[in-house]
Amino acid sequence: MLGTAAALHPGAMAAAAGQAPSRELRDLLSQIDERRIEHTVRTLVSFGTRHTLSAQNDPKRGIGAARDWLLAEFGAIAATSDGRFTAELQSYVQQPDGDRIPVPTTITNVLGTLRGTGDPQRVYVVSGHYDSRCSNPLDFTSDAPGADDDASGVAVVLEAARVLARHDSEATIIFAAVAGEEQNLYGARHLAQQLKAAGKTVHGMFTNDIVGSSTAHDGTKHPNTVRLFAEGVPTAETPAQAAIRQKVGGENDSTSRQLGRFTKDVAAGMDVRVVHRRDRYLRGGDHIPFLELGWPALRFTEAAENYAHQHQDVRVENGVQYGDLIEFCDFGYMAKVAKVNLSTLWSLAQAPAAPVGAKLVTKTLAQDTTIVWDRGTEPDLAGYEVVVRETTDNDWTEVHRVGDVTTATFALSKDDVFFGVRAVDRDGHRSPVSFPAPSG
Repeated sequence: MLGTAAALHPGAMAAAAGQAPSRELRDLLSQIDERRIEHTVRTLVSFGTRHTLSAQNDPKRGIGAARDWLLAEFGAIAATSDGRFTAELQSYVQQPDGDRIPVPTTITNVLGTLRGTGDPQRVYVVSGHYDSRCSNPLDFTSDAPGADDDASGVAVVLEAARVLARHDSEATIIFAAVAGEEQNLYGARHLAQQLKAAGKTVHGMFTNDIVGSSTAHDGTKHPNTVRLFAEGVPTAETPAQAAIRQKVGGENDSTSRQLGRFTKDVAAGMDVRVVHRRDRYLRGGDHIPFLELGWPALRFTEAAENYAHQHQDVRVENGVQYGDLIEFCDFGYMAKVAKVNLSTLWSLAQAPAAPVGAKLVTKTLAQDTTIVWDRGTEPDLAGYEVVVRETTDNDWTEVHRVGDVTTATFALSKDDVFFGVRAVDRDGHRSPVSFPAPSG
């Protein structure tokens, strides 16, 4: 009965396992089209350079031409959506910063929004950046094809939007092609700040940045693996939150890490290698402004990068071809990454929200463990599962199905293991896990 407690023992459990795609999701995944992804990359490369400081009003070359083409593509998607999906430009003028913006510069994000039908205030964001660069970050006239970095990510986002826009989503998904990534992440930062100012809460953000090649610098192939960078200690952690983390040992249980586990569980067709870092050394991506606002955010990047094809002038040097050229792209690989994105976004948006108010009752010393949480408001909510793992394990190993309750007690010591709780709807969709804080 609603609100009652469930008393369980260690044997009343199931082994944790990934979520197999439903028939509906399998149908959506089958619609990912490698040819459309290739068309997007080739079109963006055709604009010569998409440097943020390049021409804004030339119809054939520069970032303005790319912006206008992307808006038309999002508009075409909206026309197929029966009103579910809208397309818009989001612009502001970035003043000189003494670094990578030497003159006042208009930075424009191109956005497509699939508004949720059941819980529209719950927002997920997926992005790729459509600006490009060559060796000199201030060189806005030389060719900067940006095929892998990051026409590949934009193509993944656009293809996921094309497929999902024709279907109802319970939560809202924002598909973003952002500018200014190579200029200190300005486009993504503006998007995050605008969402915050509008009172939105982003429950998960993914950036796809350099997801276009399966070939490493040494020629080895990694066609079935994509990296997912997920921070542990939150970027926006407060001193009070740090004190709780130090008490319970939650370094591996941030909301971003829980989202990484969720992605690995639902991803279709690839091995998602979750990397326990915010990003690579000496690099940064468009998920960082979202982390700075306290939202879970992660970065998809190909399994093994080739730095000769990133941030390089197009040239041949000592017999080596440099430059981010389209001939180094693998469109089949991009299609697989698009499926990982689609399966993750769809699974998140159709599932209930992660439980709020999750607490471990710690007011008295006890060998048993009691967990409490708030009941969600979703009309199709079926109940909850409590997950358990050893403190030295990375992934949840046990699942206890506790039903439609808000309290569960276990004959397990909270001193020895980690607990989490997730929501389940009537169709079997599971939310990401919420990691409970101590109540006392």
